[in-house]
Amino acid sequence: MKQIIAVLVCISCIVTSSFSQPTLFSQRGIGGGGALFFPAINPANEDEFYVSCDMSELFHSTDFGLSYSQIHHSKLQVFNTSTYEFTNNSNIAYCNFNDGNAGYPVKTIDGGATWLQMNGYNVSTFGNVYKMSANFANPNQLLIGAYGDLLFSNDGGTSFSLVRHAANMGAGITMAGAFWDGNNIYIGTNEGLITSSNSGASFSMLATSGIASAESIWSFAGAKNGGTTRFTIITANNADIYNGVMPWEYWNFGKGVYTMDNNNGTWLTKSSGINFSNDFIMYVAMAQNDISTIYLGGNDNALGAPLVYKSVNAGTSWNKVFNTTGNANIVTGWEGFGGDKQWSWSETCFGITCAPTNSSKVLFTGFSNVQATTNGGASWKQAYVNSLDEHPAGASTPTQQTYTSIGLENTTCWQVHWKDQYNMMGCFSDIGGIRSTDAGNKWGFTYSGFAVNSLYRIEESPNGNLYGACSSIHDMYQSTRLMDGQLDANDANGKIVFSSDGGANWSTLHAFGHPVFWLAIDPNNSDRMYASVIHYGGIPGSQLGGIYVTNNLSAGSGSIWIKLANPPRTQGHPASIEVLADGNMVCTFSGRRTGAGFTNSSGTFLYDPISATWSDRSHTGMYYWTKDIIIDPSDASQNTWYVAVFSGWGGPPNGLGGLYKTSDRGLTWNNLTGVQFDRVTSITFNPQNLNQAYLTTETNGLLISSNMNIAQPTWQLVNAYPFRQPERVYFNPFDNNQIWVTSFGNGLKVGLINPNSNEEITDANDNIIIFPNPFGDQIKISAPANNPVINSVLYNSQGQIVICSIGLQDQLATSSLSTGCYFLELTLKDQTVIRRKIVK
Repeated sequence: MKQIIAVLVCISCIVTSSFSQPTLFSQRGIGGGGALFFPAINPANEDEFYVSCDMSELFHSTDFGLSYSQIHHSKLQVFNTSTYEFTNNSNIAYCNFNDGNAGYPVKTIDGGATWLQMNGYNVSTFGNVYKMSANFANPNQLLIGAYGDLLFSNDGGTSFSLVRHAANMGAGITMAGAFWDGNNIYIGTNEGLITSSNSGASFSMLATSGIASAESIWSFAGAKNGGTTRFTIITANNADIYNGVMPWEYWNFGKGVYTMDNNNGTWLTKSSGINFSNDFIMYVAMAQNDISTIYLGGNDNALGAPLVYKSVNAGTSWNKVFNTTGNANIVTGWEGFGGDKQWSWSETCFGITCAPTNSSKVLFTGFSNVQATTNGGASWKQAYVNSLDEHPAGASTPTQQTYTSIGLENTTCWQVHWKDQYNMMGCFSDIGGIRSTDAGNKWGFTYSGFAVNSLYRIEESPNGNLYGACSSIHDMYQSTRLMDGQLDANDANGKIVFSSDGGANWSTLHAFGHPVFWLAIDPNNSDRMYASVIHYGGIPGSQLGGIYVTNNLSAGSGSIWIKLANPPRTQGHPASIEVLADGNMVCTFSGRRTGAGFTNSSGTFLYDPISATWSDRSHTGMYYWTKDIIIDPSDASQNTWYVAVFSGWGGPPNGLGGLYKTSDRGLTWNNLTGVQFDRVTSITFNPQNLNQAYLTTETNGLLISSNMNIAQPTWQLVNAYPFRQPERVYFNPFDNNQIWVTSFGNGLKVGLINPNSNEEITDANDNIIIFPNPFGDQIKISAPANNPVINSVLYNSQGQIVICSIGLQDQLATSSLSTGCYFLELTLKDQTVIRRKIVK
């Protein structure tokens, strides 16, 4: 009877949600590609770890990197320096919250369901949190490294006491690491080794010898076995250490490696065999119960690749164990020796860690992904793509392969474009473009002809040609990409590329030497294309940036491009473009900042190609930082436009953000969001229901309104979408039930508008039997012998992966799952993907 009730409840929820918003999003992409930082392994479960990202997400794996989920943005957002601090109470943990400003330390007491600010830490007094360390054995004990102060709490963050104030506020006091041992607490800092023998009641600086006076402690780790407690440190020059040094500042940074036994005050050099002029070490790691095994992470300058040193004799000798040449001992994804991206893509270690009680299990992160070993570095394995897609060690990584996401997506996706039902292109920063030939299930660098940092836009002409807007500069028109110093530099990849074979092969159409952000073809003249090219140059009126046009697009690389006159007020930062059915063109210009702040050079502008004149159609709220313009699809006259605006900072630009609407081509405007959202990027209407639209924001997540036909629409958070900054929303033109969401820093996700559609209940001819349904302690799967299931992923109703089973299998263990609705995704040998709703 309970199972019948559960089914009815589930069906009721699904039917209700089918008229409101998606209930499940799945990750799509190639995995990784952007920077990841400071992994933290659970001392109570060495298969569980968290890893932070500078794009605000905290990723979570419970199977040592075979799959990932992420913490919902409404619960926790993080900095690149944030670490997940475990305790022996699974309900209690600590972290550093990214609120878009200085941030603040937070604590959960309910296993991560909620995170609360620790009011005992005064942000206005102490400022940013640079490092945290919790005592796993005592959940009440916590250390926080602020810029100028080292603080200790013995009551779970309710209050903090001062351990030490910085002697030099130019550098601050840097917490290199901490080791907890019962009543003993040891803290490595740039000012020396600080200890407590009375559980934090008092702290003192230990007098030490052995380190050159010009050097200080930068990275610290400790271990204890039997009667020996051993610390290992990496030192750097005093002048090079300060709060705020980041992992990419590795060049010639490390100067020495030392150990100390039993807090005896003497540091012994352990640098023999390390070439500090090439081996740029940054971080040290030890398991807390192994005093002999030490790892050092950094960059190998000669190879331009991540470096991992290992010692099994407490630093007497060292061996490089991450052997990138020929991928000697590394199972690779798309990055590797000979691969789509070389090892220089990851470049260095952005933190390295051991399982606290198992020195054989090690993780490190870098500019691109996660790498893992379970046998002490004898062999390594990628931990960012599906294991079925990886490549064997000891061989070059093949190029132009395809990969399945396992949830670790941390790059920016600007757009997704369908060439046809199966062939798609994704526009990304950092990794450029990626392509799928199976309707978006697997992605790869499966094309030739260009390789850029950022592919911002794809436009397709009526003859089927694809055109791409390219640049070497990423994060365009975000808060860090508004000033001339970044945007005016010569851009060798500032160009338009084109493909006449569906995206497999590309050629340069036209090189501008400056970033190209947007493309739009005139629907009345397929030979006319407009392009947004970015450049100011410092002299008003002479900028090379602006709107360019060609009237002979079909000439390919022989096409002639002419810059239009500058619209009023503008300063070379064009953004989105829409060509109207009557031949007029409307566009936005985005923000520009100088040392004095934002200039009033942004807005919405209408161009008449007959008279070659511009009209400034901007609301004053658009003068500083305008984003996308969208034409209302329900208005055949195209008089109704929507414009997304970011609020700026520093005076007049403050508080202007939101979604603006005009019904008279910009003569009058209304702000549809008021003060609800400070920064809005775009809006997309549901083609099946034009009164419904999806709104993307910088930090408020994905919103939906189902009453766009009223003066002030109401907005509701799309709870199933977990990331704070969706960029744009796209409906699959071949299946309007699919909604694809791009993002600034969390890749690409796909959801279903109507989860109760036949898309989830696949054709009976697929010969896949899943039983029982409802299920109990296990799910059994029956598939044809010639086309078995090779990969099973089970999602909960929040879109989080709860089971990821790799390889051939016919059943899944589900006894630990709670009752509710789940979504089972099965990949067959022939790469067919089957999706079913099931209930426990």
